[in-house]
Amino acid sequence: MTFLNVEEYRRKARRLLPRFVFDYLDGGSEDEVALKENRRAFEAIKMTPRLLNNVSVRDQSVEWFGQRLPMPIVIAPTGLNGLYRRDGDILLARAASRLGIPFTLSTASNNSIEDVAKASNGDLWFQLYVMNRDFADQLVDRALAADFSHLVLTVDVAMGGKRERDERNNFVMPFRFRPRTIADILCHPRWLWDVGRYGAPSMANLATDMVTDPNTQAALLSRKMDASFDWDDLKRLRDRWPRRLLVKGLLHPDDAKRAIALGVDAVVVSNHGGRQLDIAPAPIDALPRFSIVNAPIIVDSGIRRGSDIVKAISLGASAVMIGRAALFGLAVGGEQGVVEVIELLGREIDRTQALLGTRELVRPTSGAFLPDARGALGAD
Repeated sequence: MTFLNVEEYRRKARRLLPRFVFDYLDGGSEDEVALKENRRAFEAIKMTPRLLNNVSVRDQSVEWFGQRLPMPIVIAPTGLNGLYRRDGDILLARAASRLGIPFTLSTASNNSIEDVAKASNGDLWFQLYVMNRDFADQLVDRALAADFSHLVLTVDVAMGGKRERDERNNFVMPFRFRPRTIADILCHPRWLWDVGRYGAPSMANLATDMVTDPNTQAALLSRKMDASFDWDDLKRLRDRWPRRLLVKGLLHPDDAKRAIALGVDAVVVSNHGGRQLDIAPAPIDALPRFSIVNAPIIVDSGIRRGSDIVKAISLGASAVMIGRAALFGLAVGGEQGVVEVIELLGREIDRTQALLGTRELVRPTSGAFLPDARGALGAD
């Protein structure tokens, strides 16, 4: 079956996955206002084409710290990917390697840092949650030993967001299946054969002799992070990690400027896909304010079309992170499904470029498109 867009992959994933799994993937916090606004904000942005340009050859590659990415996409860090396909983290990493784009492994992954590194020869980034300082240091050292190129510190999780879909489904760990959940699982035989028959996937990065604190796994499973982590701790992390360091979850440009001043290499403008603070602004709306930040900017949350990616680059992003869209592909088609979703987005980027009349992705400094007071894009 051929899927025409990311939404069709989403609908198929909804049919294939048990409800508690799909709701964990698809849901947001509280009333899901931020989740919905992430999409509305992209849809509100318009771009005016400049025509009669030669666009017979188009290029969507971007520069990232001296290297060239074939498209401005990084696969975002997402936890519990083994719920969608067995060895989901490895499948995502392999798909990213095939596409020539980076893959970001979450602290809350179901495949370990070491296993993912062995299974993929692509550009691997590691996302860090800080539950306690000693364990965070262990994770950083392991990622460095496994030759991960970037460390991505997530900072918008002083505590977990109130995800009411998960609460209604009794989505807790260890899993406690109620009769209706068991009945739902039995109605999804493909998922049961691929994932369910092996039992609940484990937090592989915590299944190691190096983790001796029994409270650490419980903290990660319940998203109870170290709420005391502050700017001094960020500076200590910068001193410990010798490679590229990103901070993810920023929505205020002053926070980004302070992070860069401490030696952070780039930032990710994000509201955690609408899964944390439900009153947070859409990252794409916040993005133009980050023009004062003298560093590469990545944006995520709500991206479903290649045209969304073109809009993000036009508003100042160096690249985007793709989370749910890649996971819909993973649920539907495994590694190949992820490749298909990203390639679909790439084709949409290319078509958008041709119809806008630009051979390359347009950055704000080009003068071709400028944000107006409401964030829309128009010709100057």
